[in-house]
Amino acid sequence: MRRIPLNEFASEKGQVHAAALLGMSQGALSKALRVGRAVFVTEHADGSFSAEETRPFPSQPGKTQAA
Repeated sequence: MRRIPLNEFASEKGQVHAAALLGMSQGALSKALRVGRAVFVTEHADGSFSAEETRPFPSQPGKTQAA
């Protein structure tokens, strides 16, 4: 298995082909890249691809805790 950032995957495969491999539209892929989402693509041994997004915890940045 190989895990790479979405932007590298899109650069290697081209946005249209990368989107098709992930089962999404090219527009959705383009927007994910534009807004800088932390998405990683995994290439599996059988040649298929999957993607997952990592998000900071807690997921609401800028929210402060009351003292």
